[in-house]
Amino acid sequence: MKLFLSVIFLSVSITAFAQVNISGKITDEKSNPIPFATIYIKNTTQGTSANIEGNYALQLKPGQYTILYRAVGYKPETKLLDIKAATIINVTLTAETYQLGDVTITSNGEDPAYAIIRKAIKKRKTYLNEVKAYTCDVYIKGLQKLLDAPKRFLGRDVNELGREFGLDSNRRGIIYLSESESKFSYRHPGQVHEEMISSKVSGRNRAFSFNRATDLSVNFYENFESWGGLSNRPLISPIAENALFYYNYKLLGQTTENGENIAKIQVMPKRRYDPCFKGIIYIIKDSWRLYGVDLYVTKDANINFVDTVKVSQQFFPVNNSWMPSTVNFEFKGSILGFKFGGYFISIYKNYNLNPSFDKKDFAEVLRITREVNKKDSAYWEQSRPVPLTEEEKADYIKKDKVAQHRESKEYLDSLDKVNNKFRPVKLFWGGVNIRKRYEKETYHFDSALGALLFNTVEGFAFNYGASYTKQIDTLNNRYLRLGAHLRYGFADKLFNANVNATVPMHPFTLNIGGGSDIADLNQTTAITPLNNTLHSLLLRQNFEKLYQKQFVDIALSGRIYGGWRASANIGWSNRKWLPNASLYSIFKPTYNEYTSNNPLNLAVDVPLFPENKALTLSLRTSYDFSNKYETYPAGRRYLPSKYPTIGFSYVKGINGVLGSVVDYDLISADISKINIPLGMFGRTSFYIGAGKFINSNNLYYPDYKQFAGNHTLFYQSGISKFLLLDYYTFSTGKQYIEGHFEQNFSGFFLNKIPLIRKLRLQEIVNLNYLSTPNLVHYSELAFGVQYLNLRVMYGHSFNSGSNTVSAIRVRIGF
Repeated sequence: MKLFLSVIFLSVSITAFAQVNISGKITDEKSNPIPFATIYIKNTTQGTSANIEGNYALQLKPGQYTILYRAVGYKPETKLLDIKAATIINVTLTAETYQLGDVTITSNGEDPAYAIIRKAIKKRKTYLNEVKAYTCDVYIKGLQKLLDAPKRFLGRDVNELGREFGLDSNRRGIIYLSESESKFSYRHPGQVHEEMISSKVSGRNRAFSFNRATDLSVNFYENFESWGGLSNRPLISPIAENALFYYNYKLLGQTTENGENIAKIQVMPKRRYDPCFKGIIYIIKDSWRLYGVDLYVTKDANINFVDTVKVSQQFFPVNNSWMPSTVNFEFKGSILGFKFGGYFISIYKNYNLNPSFDKKDFAEVLRITREVNKKDSAYWEQSRPVPLTEEEKADYIKKDKVAQHRESKEYLDSLDKVNNKFRPVKLFWGGVNIRKRYEKETYHFDSALGALLFNTVEGFAFNYGASYTKQIDTLNNRYLRLGAHLRYGFADKLFNANVNATVPMHPFTLNIGGGSDIADLNQTTAITPLNNTLHSLLLRQNFEKLYQKQFVDIALSGRIYGGWRASANIGWSNRKWLPNASLYSIFKPTYNEYTSNNPLNLAVDVPLFPENKALTLSLRTSYDFSNKYETYPAGRRYLPSKYPTIGFSYVKGINGVLGSVVDYDLISADISKINIPLGMFGRTSFYIGAGKFINSNNLYYPDYKQFAGNHTLFYQSGISKFLLLDYYTFSTGKQYIEGHFEQNFSGFFLNKIPLIRKLRLQEIVNLNYLSTPNLVHYSELAFGVQYLNLRVMYGHSFNSGSNTVSAIRVRIGF
């Protein structure tokens, strides 16, 4: 009897909690599929979206439901259903008819859309700040496909490469397919927390999806949409505060949907090349809020990497507000003969507009744990709101089988066997890497060509390095690194050798190094050995000034808490100035001549300082006023702060210990921030630093405060770099103040010039300042342009005599 009652109870429970599948296809009147149509249960925030082929599926408990089918540009369809078992419901949506009706054209001929837009702009801030907090569930699906490709690329058969990505014989197919589910939380203003619940990446069983709800967030109530590297300039919302300066509007008609009077308005940029959207927005009259958008941007807006990006967003009512139900991005582009396209769709459901949060909930912006990619195919069959297409199903099956094989020790060892095969050319060009993937080890040997250099102190020299790396903490993604360098100068006959180690000691990192080396007198290494080699051999300009040191360094650095970082370094060295040993050059231009290795007396090779021993202690701390971070299976990643970073440093020269003869104290402070967004005017970066030797009883040139100067055509990236300052002359052992300012206008001016706008150039203005007791009020002003990571600047320095210089400078890299 007990068994009988248990079976009855179990049957009733299963019936009560079981879900049945409602599925079908959404098409138009001509039986064409309607991609990404929205399906949701009326008076709830539960719903889904059709896939790119119009197919949909919705899991529901048995019962009665009112289901609403919607798509931009179509009349919504409502179905009253009594669901008892799995049901197929195909839906045909008819094109919405928007009537102009009794619209009024103003006396000046203005389209009636403008009156609607003005009211929407007036209400913009109200709706931007309307919802103070919410939580919701988000499903995201991303797909990228290669649509066409050349047969060969950089000498390699693309078909051969394509097989690694599962492409067909025509070099077409899916190259990225991923799904994720997240719990998303928001608190006004702008605080977010996202916890990824599940993740699936085709062909990568151990990988985690790149899909992020924050990355797909779009809010046209904001004045601008900043989409990272897609556009150098922020894109202007059609209802931004100053939208009427950028857009033309046309009322296409009005209709009534679910008791709401909806205006359909076409938006068009006033100027073709402004960073503006094109397309349709739908506005609810009387409340003047957005009902939906169907917009796109093209190359006319100077977007990067893709030719067209389309964004569609639909809203549904939640309590007394309207929240996004779906957001869909579609894109197409081509580069170097490769044509690609794809989409990212996000579905929002189960909104709660009255959540309770703890103060600490938003310090963590994103959480991804190791368990999120462990869900099996049965789980995804039940939870996936957007059905897979047949192509996507095949891609998962094919690539997941391959992934299992590729994660095996046998496969990884076989891959290493092929890639680790010795090739003599690598020994001379590029270096040799011996990798053991399964053991998570890598051995690296520098290339012989890269180790060869020239300077007037050593003549031709060989500086050869090798390193060993092993991942010793997979949980926190920490690595043990060991390295060694051997260096020999063929002119000065000096042999140097040193070793170094990086040891993770969570949450800190220990660095140890020791041996002997030839070092730059400028601690900032303002000129690279390669740059100096080329200038010496070809132009007879030996900018780099060197000395020899035997040393031991021990450093500990890490994050104390949140945005607070600190480091401590203690180092001992025996320092010896070196004279020039070689005056060789390939060419001997009459307008250049080698100088001595004494930067303060370029005419005569007299010692810059006597051989001495120094024991120094360096302490530094910095804080960026932000404790926000992302949590990954590999550990935390702290996010850049919107506030400047302040730093304080102290260096002590310790006298009388281990033979040290130095005796000084240097204190310094700095404040910096890069890429401060300024809307349409681009972004700003700055650095300000100042310091003083409060004790300078005994110090030598290597102890001075050095500055990152430059004398060559090419200069190194960094906000604290000078373009025209001498490398060594103005180092100081007293006090200093320096400042650097950079404004990147992101094409604000050049985008208005025909033809030039096609180059997508960014205008750069750079100001640098330095003042020391020996160089009072030195400044630089430079103008230039940047394309991707190539920058060309023209600068002029302001001071007196030889410190007044004009020159062109080039930078490669960010």
